[in-house]
Amino acid sequence: MRLFLVFLLILSCTLFGQDSGLFQSRELRAAYAKKTRSLDGKPGSAYWQNSSSYKLDMEFFPETRTLEGSAEIHYTNNSPDSLDRLVVRLYQDIFKKGAMRDFQLDARDVTDGVFIKRFQVNGISYSDTSASAKLERYGTNATARLDKKLAPGETTTLLIAWSTVIPQYSRVRMGAYSATDFFIAYFYPQMAVYDDIDGWDTYSYTGRTEMYNDFSDFHYSVTLPEGFLCWGTGELQNASTVLAPEVYNRFHLSRTSDTLVRIVTADHLALGGITAKGKQTWEFKATFVPDIAFAVSSTYLWDAISFVVDKKSGRRAVAEAAYNRESKDFYQVAEISKKSIEYFSFEMPGIPYPYPKMTVFNGQGGMEFPMMVNNGSASNLAGTVHLTSHEICHTYFPFYMGTNERKYAFMDEGWATMLPFEFQTREGDGYDPIARNATSFSQFAGKESEVPPMIPSVQMSGYAYRSAAYVRPGLAYEYLMRMLGKELFLKALQEYMTLWAGKHPLPFDFFNTFNRVTGRNLDWYWSKWFFEQCAPDLGIEEVSGSDGQTTVYIVNKGGLPLPVIVTAYFEDNSSETITLSADEWETKDQAIMIFMGGKVISVHLGDAQIPDIDPSDNVVNLLK
Repeated sequence: MRLFLVFLLILSCTLFGQDSGLFQSRELRAAYAKKTRSLDGKPGSAYWQNSSSYKLDMEFFPETRTLEGSAEIHYTNNSPDSLDRLVVRLYQDIFKKGAMRDFQLDARDVTDGVFIKRFQVNGISYSDTSASAKLERYGTNATARLDKKLAPGETTTLLIAWSTVIPQYSRVRMGAYSATDFFIAYFYPQMAVYDDIDGWDTYSYTGRTEMYNDFSDFHYSVTLPEGFLCWGTGELQNASTVLAPEVYNRFHLSRTSDTLVRIVTADHLALGGITAKGKQTWEFKATFVPDIAFAVSSTYLWDAISFVVDKKSGRRAVAEAAYNRESKDFYQVAEISKKSIEYFSFEMPGIPYPYPKMTVFNGQGGMEFPMMVNNGSASNLAGTVHLTSHEICHTYFPFYMGTNERKYAFMDEGWATMLPFEFQTREGDGYDPIARNATSFSQFAGKESEVPPMIPSVQMSGYAYRSAAYVRPGLAYEYLMRMLGKELFLKALQEYMTLWAGKHPLPFDFFNTFNRVTGRNLDWYWSKWFFEQCAPDLGIEEVSGSDGQTTVYIVNKGGLPLPVIVTAYFEDNSSETITLSADEWETKDQAIMIFMGGKVISVHLGDAQIPDIDPSDNVVNLLK
């Protein structure tokens, strides 16, 4: 057995609990002072968040793509502040003429935005057209100036009637995919978040950054023509009424079946009579969720399977797939969804799936909503597994954890990138998602346009956003797990998720929780990966040897804390690999490795899962 030694250069180390030196914004320092946040990562003694309940009644007209609806919203002010205004989001105003957007729309989808027929607060009507208008519309927000402030602890009622047209060609996470198939999201008047950091969240939706929502209760209905099926966030309340008897029987069976149930097949569609006769009103209920979405189709197939998500209680969930009969991969999506949810529930992050169902709709791209996913078809098994597991992982971030994606997209996209790595590798037919992300990061990191993840996401554009939201944090979390060990990593992650489930965590809540649970001051790691312009660039600085001993000096040129993997190849055709975790760089910028027991002929640094912007100094040949 060949022996190897690793020498560590030990310098002074910052003790856990001391001032980290990480930049803290004025807003964050104020939150600590108000005790809404704590330095140990826990919600502060004075933490609060507002809440809403929605009753939505809607009718969708497929032939014109028009959605008409009325909303009754009960909004409760749990903050210590008296509110002089209410901010309501009208997301479909992104399609309005002159609206700010992160990309160009097809001209045929430019509309007048959301048409408001009625807007009342506590019985008082607001208008955005009169000379004395107290309803101000800007971007995708509508602000109602209140005659009487909403005091702490008070609840107010909003009545809003609206209509909007679903886009046909510019499918921004939703839209019409044919004359009969639609995924409908960002569609209802939604209360903006009022929080302890910024007050009202008034960022307009411009297409790139996604959601930041309070947790609310929803009871909503969608009226559709005969023959149209509907899937939505929450549980269907009147399946026996809207579905034809035989379809309902298969639907009912799927709620408890351990094997896949083909609720609607091509043969069933050919026979007709999938729904009850005439217009049908589909009713859904969802409790304590940050958003809702629904989908409709008269031509899609429908599969479902039930399974246990909580072994202690025996609680079950249902995975559904609604898809185009021409899709090459969606016939297996329900079962892949089941496997994904089981993995998340029992392995990573090891917290039971919190909802009763998940529906994956065969639309376009990939976009998540509570209990709903809008996914395009993939060209191979690896792509299907990757997309399905990534989007379902968002159930935890940002729907279990109410993170602010507008400012800190890495708090959800980074986790949805990293947590399924093992599952995607296991199920993806030779697919290596870590290597894929490492390659992507190597191509972009260190460029002038790259920015650290802590830059507010709304200020990013192009690939800088993707790198900061997905790639860089995904790798940061992966290497953190390797550094801490999986057991300690999961202990800290589960503590963080348990503390902040149903709340609005900030990056520092995550950082501080991990510091506390691990008993380590990891601020050096947070600083490099999330705050600073560092790059992945390790290199072999020097190789020296004598008397069967070879010493390899590795230097961190880019400053980013990465695992160190060095392989020495020996004259007798054998090899030896030394692996060091990222904490090798906590207090120094050089690592020293010693290989013993034979003549080394070459030394190789790194592997496919470690990014490196300059691999030219990663190989040293010692043969003369």
